[in-house]
Amino acid sequence: MKSSNDFYDRVFKVVRLIPYGRVTSYGAIARYIGAPRSSRTVGYAMNASHNVPGIPAQRVVNRNGLLTGKHHFQGTNLMQQLLESEGVTVIEDQIQNFKEIYWDPNLELPDFKE
Repeated sequence: MKSSNDFYDRVFKVVRLIPYGRVTSYGAIARYIGAPRSSRTVGYAMNASHNVPGIPAQRVVNRNGLLTGKHHFQGTNLMQQLLESEGVTVIEDQIQNFKEIYWDPNLELPDFKE
């Protein structure tokens, strides 16, 4: 049985590949790593990622483009500020033009290799 650390490492590997100025969803990452019913666990990994350098956790949002993980960032609006510094427009915790900037690892990356 694989540990949660292994799962988190697989999630982090994908999140590091999200291009600057783009976003993806918890579910897309879960599907890509072969755990389609583990969106929530991807969220737990994002919460844990704040202690791991080089993980752009701000680029992972819910399937509707909402900043549901914003409360896990230091400060009141840090997640939004990080996204806006990449050119992403956020209004009332909702990413604007979500469909245009959405990055799906299932379409953009080759099959997941462990």
